[in-house]
Amino acid sequence: MKPIVHTLLAGSAGALLAITLPTAVTAARGNETWRELDTLMDVFLKVRETYVDQVDDKKLIEGAINGMLASLDPHSSYLDARDSENMRTQTDGEYGGLGLTVSSEDGAVRVVAPTDETPAARAGIKSGDFITHIDDQLIVGSTLNDAVDRMRGKPGTTIKLTVVRPGEPKPLSFNLTREIIRMRPVRWEAKGNVGVIRIAAFNRQTGEATRQAVTELTKKIGPDLAGFVIDLRSNPGGLLDQAIEVSDTFLERGEIVSQRGRSKDDIERYYARADDLAAGKPIVVLVDEGSASAAEIVAGALQDHKRALVLGQRSFGKGSVQTLIPLTPDSGLRLTTARYYTPAGRSVQEAGIDPDIVVPQLSDPSRNDRPRVREADLRNHLVAEKKADDKVIEDDGKPEPRFTLTADELKKQGITDFQLDYAVKLVSRLGPSKPVTRVAAAPVATAPTVAPSAIPPVQK
Repeated sequence: MKPIVHTLLAGSAGALLAITLPTAVTAARGNETWRELDTLMDVFLKVRETYVDQVDDKKLIEGAINGMLASLDPHSSYLDARDSENMRTQTDGEYGGLGLTVSSEDGAVRVVAPTDETPAARAGIKSGDFITHIDDQLIVGSTLNDAVDRMRGKPGTTIKLTVVRPGEPKPLSFNLTREIIRMRPVRWEAKGNVGVIRIAAFNRQTGEATRQAVTELTKKIGPDLAGFVIDLRSNPGGLLDQAIEVSDTFLERGEIVSQRGRSKDDIERYYARADDLAAGKPIVVLVDEGSASAAEIVAGALQDHKRALVLGQRSFGKGSVQTLIPLTPDSGLRLTTARYYTPAGRSVQEAGIDPDIVVPQLSDPSRNDRPRVREADLRNHLVAEKKADDKVIEDDGKPEPRFTLTADELKKQGITDFQLDYAVKLVSRLGPSKPVTRVAAAPVATAPTVAPSAIPPVQK
């Protein structure tokens, strides 16, 4: 058939090429795909018929689906009824457990972040820890769902976790008592004339709670209010619409975030409504390597609009959007469908958000010594469209003269959180009438506000 195709093309308009070749290519690809699916079915039947033990068909099919999605990126996954309930609990409700956000990495359970004021946080479990045993039973190689089910349980019951922490010579043991974990995403307090707002997660209450925090702190501190510190450290992310609401709390106008899919025309932009609830007061945003996804949207939006200074360590670098696609009443897909970009057009994927002021956590020196796991370290992570220059982003390893105090010296001064203390003092020095300035960002577009109902939920 090839000579016939070439002959026709030689005596025809170029349009024939545009019609003939894609049709042939599509047919060839279709045949190849069917052959691969035949191979998949052959493997399924062989395992079903000859494996040493009888295997449940549903288990085999779900394993094939999970393997397919795991080959794409770390955040695409199949959700069965149990997964869907776990996700609902994270965004809506409460449960009996330890207060850990965890992920699976090469068959191991890695701690993404402990939730504030929970058994895990109080015991000292940290972001980046690997849980290897539960009640002295090895869990490496088991499913993430199995590990989560074993950690959750009736409040008041005890559990022992064995943790491998990078940089520690021996595994660590933690004896914990389960509690009711209530999802309180936002906490706030006044430190002198500075309002501190700690945002631990982005669930359905985060936007409203942030606005309440600003209002309450403004009333409590009064006319002496210097500004705000927004603490997003170890915040693993959450719902996109809540990240937009939090950003909108501190912005009067302009784009907050855009998401771009496979097609060049598949772009959605989200914009701030009028009124900055903080009335232009100086803002410092705290981030670290555990600040991801929705937390990076907020930090990037306020940084690009020059509304805030970002302080701390480079963030995690999860700049992808996951869409929940229902399959049946009890199952669905969490599929990566887009990348998101800051108002200045920066992709956060892999690179993360660079702080304007790099400040180590001197009050926790072990944290600075531990290897930092970020998006770019995860297997099959989505590659950024514009590769980050790690030589610029990474610390050069040379000590910063400003940060020479030891943890013991800080403790004598009553400082238990050096980064937070640094941020509070910075805001206090800026004062209510001094503008926050930084290196100029790219121009930011403005457009009418997108209705909240049009904003799709995106899970971490």
